[in-house]
Amino acid sequence: MSATGPSAAPTPTDARLSQPILAGVVASFVGFASTFAVVLSGLRAVGATADQAASGLLAICVLMGLLTIALSVQAKMPVLLAWSTPGAALLVSAGHVDGGYAAAVGAFAVCGALLALTGLWSGLGRLIARIPVPIASAMLAGVLLPLCFEPVRAAVDIPASVGPVVVAWAVLGVVARRWAVLGALAVAIVVVVVSRPLHAGPTGALPVLRAVAPTFTPAALIGIALPLFVVTMASQNVPGTAVLAAHGFRPSLRPVLVGTGGVTAAGAPFGVFAINLAAITAALTAGEDAHPDPDRRWLASGAAGVSYVVLGLGAGLATALVTSAPAGLIEAVAGLALLGSLAASLTAALADDDLREPALVTFVVSASGITSLGISAAFWGLVAGLALLGIQRAGFLVGRRDATGAADR
Repeated sequence: MSATGPSAAPTPTDARLSQPILAGVVASFVGFASTFAVVLSGLRAVGATADQAASGLLAICVLMGLLTIALSVQAKMPVLLAWSTPGAALLVSAGHVDGGYAAAVGAFAVCGALLALTGLWSGLGRLIARIPVPIASAMLAGVLLPLCFEPVRAAVDIPASVGPVVVAWAVLGVVARRWAVLGALAVAIVVVVVSRPLHAGPTGALPVLRAVAPTFTPAALIGIALPLFVVTMASQNVPGTAVLAAHGFRPSLRPVLVGTGGVTAAGAPFGVFAINLAAITAALTAGEDAHPDPDRRWLASGAAGVSYVVLGLGAGLATALVTSAPAGLIEAVAGLALLGSLAASLTAALADDDLREPALVTFVVSASGITSLGISAAFWGLVAGLALLGIQRAGFLVGRRDATGAADR
């Protein structure tokens, strides 16, 4: 514990309050810039208009920023929140659902309620934890794969526009990996500005909150809410907790889950689909680069929360960029941003020899893009993988019972 009395001589680092603030601003900018296109693409895919998508981006930035500040101050730990990037990719793969955007909004609210319930009832958390990691990872990989195809398609359809983007991403991936996606986005912005004017739409550059009354349909609840809840828990909250623990921080998960679930449900009419613990960017505010003294690193996540609120005001311009870009360009940037997540998901999915076949079935079905009974492929992939796993385990138990009986005879 650092000395706080008047006799304690301040070190140069303690004197520089700018260090955690800068770390927080960088974390929020990296988190926003690298995946906002995925968020907008996901909201548009499930039926949101450009104005409704901008509303969603604004609402999620403001709510997760304010909640990040509150949790960080309360716990005095770097509790950094983020939107669910895998969840946004899931929305892209789910596409239009029966009932349109209002049904998707209802699914967002139910996902938030499930997140909050996980914090209140530990049994639900244990139930989710019983889903084998390879199968959950395979479902996520199947969701990400179609979006990761977009850079390849765009390279053929609009080579002049996407070529410089891919080159920038590849070069920076070698010389400055952390900035590869941001560099690709910067080149994409230059391409859009040079090729055509931005169309900010009727709301202008500043976004406006637009509420949509939720409706609840079985297809949206099963095809969006449940898979969104699973990928948010498995791909964001679990690794986010692990990142904090690796840096010596173990905040109580109840207020985190109840808080993120509550604001997700409350913000759902405005387009908030899932708020959760940050995973990758959490290391920027929880590590020594944020501050040598762990007791001061909560200042970094607090600064990131403030920065997210400010970045939310740019949701209108971000939406204008997406709607003005050549068809496929922003999707290509989103695909490049998700390649790392795809690689990690595939590695985890195929790591266990005993679960490889169920995971592979989950991946194939989830990536197929099928819709059956109005329910998206991600849910059917999870069902197929778990069903095969159940059959394999039942067969193993029967075989072992027969072998035991033969030995007894």
